[in-house]
Amino acid sequence: MVHATEVLGAETYDANGNYVGRVREMFIEPADQPNRVSRLLLSRGRYNPLLARHDQVAFVAPGSVKLNVDERVLEAFHPNEGWLAMRKDLLDQQIIDTSGRKVVRVNDVDLHDVRTNGTMELRVFQVDVGLTGAVRRLLQGLASPALIRRLQEKLPPAIIRWEFVNLIEPDPLRRVKLRITSTRLEKIHPADLADILEDLAPPERQAIIDSVDEETAAEALAELDKRLQTQIVEKLDPEKAADIIEEMAPDEAADLLADLPPETKQEVLDEMPREEAQEVRELLRFEAHTAGGLMNTEFVFVGEGATREEVIEWIRQQDLNFEHLDTVFVIDRQAKLSGAVAMGRLLLAGAGQTMAELKSELLLCVPAEAEDAEVFEMFDKYNLRSLAVVNPEGNPIGAITVDDVLGALRAAE
Repeated sequence: MVHATEVLGAETYDANGNYVGRVREMFIEPADQPNRVSRLLLSRGRYNPLLARHDQVAFVAPGSVKLNVDERVLEAFHPNEGWLAMRKDLLDQQIIDTSGRKVVRVNDVDLHDVRTNGTMELRVFQVDVGLTGAVRRLLQGLASPALIRRLQEKLPPAIIRWEFVNLIEPDPLRRVKLRITSTRLEKIHPADLADILEDLAPPERQAIIDSVDEETAAEALAELDKRLQTQIVEKLDPEKAADIIEEMAPDEAADLLADLPPETKQEVLDEMPREEAQEVRELLRFEAHTAGGLMNTEFVFVGEGATREEVIEWIRQQDLNFEHLDTVFVIDRQAKLSGAVAMGRLLLAGAGQTMAELKSELLLCVPAEAEDAEVFEMFDKYNLRSLAVVNPEGNPIGAITVDDVLGALRAAE
């Protein structure tokens, strides 16, 4: 194995032993081979830089490169945006460690040498994000490669396999050209992805939001503080912003839009489907520090006469976020709130039991205008996981969950 920093700057000689120049850059061509160093950029004084293809390299060692062709057959260098440059695009750049769920900086790149038919191909094996790479670069040119290697053996390694690397590329078009996908980012928990976004500069943060699917972007945005949410959404195209906000719970969408400038808010709402936009507009009518401002309009309510089996079958057919479904609210014939049934009790109930039989005897609810302090007190006093919000007629119009309460308390800190 050799390291990128040992090859960059290496003296290069052609097949006849003539000095060609030093290695100034190494290029990967992801569209061809995602991990192969396809070309070396060689420069010498005032001469025009040349490119040596991977099949023109005979031997590579720390500080030294030997070609298997004469210098005269090497091609002149012409920039290509489809290539990934080792020094420019990798070294010192930020990448996401999907295993550690954090942003790290590339200190070096480890290369495997593959020898075939008189050539030596360099394959990117892993990136060094720890002390070993940092020390190697610090001592480059001050100590021999052998001494540096002996010193780094005593340091704990911190590496990421190349196939697990997610490059943070501010230009989405370049990301597509390089076939750098964000599949692994989409598998990270939204809270961890939000932590990663907070550690990035605005251009890289925006690039991540642009690259992941709308559902992942929505979940990550919901975990960010309001300041960052606003910064990100303001820079998005209104249509893209609407696609992301559609995936958010209505209360989260309303909270986000409430902090946007009026013209931006209106542009996003205009791009949203009519039903979702109307739902969010209704929530925007309520003050932030009230029950109406805390509630979510996506909740489950059924009639008192419905049986256990009917309710479960109906829930199966709905497009619901089952992770947040812990309570079913019950209404009477006048559509007024008459009780609530915990999901655990519903699932354990006997066949044929009605919701009227299963509902809790204590009827708890709050008006939309209730202050958030009253809501917090009720959750604490009755150890609630959810609480219905009703209009003046007693009809349920939303529900507040323990997650909503925790989010509001965290924002108030």
